[in-house]
Amino acid sequence: MAILVDRSTRVLVQGLTGREGSFHTQQMQAYGTTVVAGVVPGRGGAEALGVPIFDTVAAAVAATGADTAFTIVPPAFAADAVMEAAAAGLRLGVCVTEGIPVLDMVRAAAFVGRSGMRLIGPNCPGLMTPGEAKIGFIPNHVGRPGRVGVVARSGTLTYEVIQGLSDAGHGETTAVGIGGDPVLGSTFVDILPLFAADPATHAVVLVGEIGGSDEERAAQWIRSTGFDKPVVAFISGRTAPPGKRMGHAGAIISGTTGSAQGKIDALASAGAAVAVTIEDVVRLVGERLSGS
Repeated sequence: MAILVDRSTRVLVQGLTGREGSFHTQQMQAYGTTVVAGVVPGRGGAEALGVPIFDTVAAAVAATGADTAFTIVPPAFAADAVMEAAAAGLRLGVCVTEGIPVLDMVRAAAFVGRSGMRLIGPNCPGLMTPGEAKIGFIPNHVGRPGRVGVVARSGTLTYEVIQGLSDAGHGETTAVGIGGDPVLGSTFVDILPLFAADPATHAVVLVGEIGGSDEERAAQWIRSTGFDKPVVAFISGRTAPPGKRMGHAGAIISGTTGSAQGKIDALASAGAAVAVTIEDVVRLVGERLSGS
């Protein structure tokens, strides 16, 4: 089994004809993802990469039965694109756009929250169910089917963890990159229950970073719900100077919250094994799977 995406997922791409949209759509098609439509205002009636182009998401959904949106449009238009996808009744949206104004995302997140759509991102690498489908930037070659769920804030670390788990023979059920912006569609606490309910997921890797309090909230959720699957955590940014922004817009330490040590302590107190390196992640996962 898997969470969020599988062979049956039908994807429309907002921004398919752009340079980045075209490239990553081709990669998704090569992986086996079912891309059924593109949405590019003003280009309705055309075709690109073997799929029809529509002016609106609603028209694309009506004609193709798409159930998921991949949003890869410039920052100035991304929030509106996300809301258009939600208004059209899609079940899932994946927005990879970086640099969306925070107030735009506050408005979009509130709109999505009132709809039935689950949003992944923005500023995220997307997600992959190995051997079935991927949406976003995760390289095609890194995943393999297995028993480990991955949820991460960092894009590059997502790829490295997946590659390490795959090379060690563990593999993944689904890997989800939630993104590192201050305002996100889905947090750790939104994704962990999906892995909890998935019988194929025997362990979870949580990749966090400094800034914000998502990891602390995840630790509280794990502790309060009695989450009974092993969790291996990795927190990046241990050596970041206090008060410095490091990479992601959300990676800012403020006051007593958001530090690497604070997150490590919270997760360890919730029963997670906290790794120091990616190699440690793989080793700790192997130890826990061998006992399951």
